[in-house]
Amino acid sequence: MRKFAIGAAVSGVLALSALAVPSASAATPDLTFSNVVVNNGKAIVVGTTSTVKAPITYTLTHPADLVIDNKTNIAGIALYRGSSLSKMQNEMESDDIPSCTTASTTATTVTNSCTEVIAIEPQDYLYSASDARTWKVAGFYGRGTSTTDDSGDHLSFEYGYGMWGGLGTTQVKRAAKLTTDATPGPVKKGQTLTVKGALTRADWETTKYSGYTGQPVVLQFKAKNATAYKTVKPVTSAAKGALTTTVKASADGSFRYRFAGTATTGAATATGDYVDVR
Repeated sequence: MRKFAIGAAVSGVLALSALAVPSASAATPDLTFSNVVVNNGKAIVVGTTSTVKAPITYTLTHPADLVIDNKTNIAGIALYRGSSLSKMQNEMESDDIPSCTTASTTATTVTNSCTEVIAIEPQDYLYSASDARTWKVAGFYGRGTSTTDDSGDHLSFEYGYGMWGGLGTTQVKRAAKLTTDATPGPVKKGQTLTVKGALTRADWETTKYSGYTGQPVVLQFKAKNATAYKTVKPVTSAAKGALTTTVKASADGSFRYRFAGTATTGAATATGDYVDVR
C-alpha cells in the first residue's frame, strides 16, 4: 500500500524494515521539523492518471554529531491520514532524496533548510473517495545497516525508524472538469439560447471521471472584445452532473460554466463557447 521512500534511499535495507514500522531495533535521534509548507500552502488536486508533484519546504534541526548521508540514513516529510500516527490509514512520501542546506549551527545542533517533492500518482497513492480530505504532516527518520558474509551464507541488518506528527495539515482533493455548450449558433438577437454542460470529478476507484450531482455552478458570459467574464446566473448540477439553463442572446460573446470547488473537490472552469449573435 505504501511507497516507502526510505527503502529506495537506504540501499534496500530499510525496504525490509518498512514491513515492521513504526517499531524499531534502536532509538532514533532527536530531530525537530518546523516551518513545514506543503504545495505552497494550496490544496493538492489530483485527477485519475497524471502525476501531481507537491513541493515541500521545511526546517530540520538535528544533533551536531549526526550526519544524514541519504545512503545509510535519511530524514524527510510524510503525509498521512488517520487519527494518529499509530492509526494511519494511508501515507505518502517522496521517492527522491531531500535537498538540504545548512542554515545555522551551534555547539550541539545543525539547522538545515530543506526542500523535497512528493510525486503523487493517483493509482499508487489514492484508492477511494475517503482519501479526499485533510491529511496530516509528519517528519520521519530512518537508518539501516547491513552485512553479508557470503562464505557463511549469512545476512544481517539493523534499522531504526521514527516519526514526528503534529507538523500541520494539507488538503487532498479530487480534480473536477466542466464543459459548456451553448446552442443554437449563430443566433438572432433576443432569441433563447440553451447552455448545457456537465460537472464531473475524479473517481480514484474506477480511474475515471463521474458526474458530480447537486453542486452550485455559475454561468458566466464575456462579451466580444471584453477582458473578463461576468456572472449571469447560478445553476445546480443535476443527475450525472448535467447542467442546463436558458438565456436571451444579447451580444456576441462566450459562455462558460465555473465551479468554485468544495472541501473534497477542486475548482474547475470550462472553456468558453463563443456565440455569434446576428
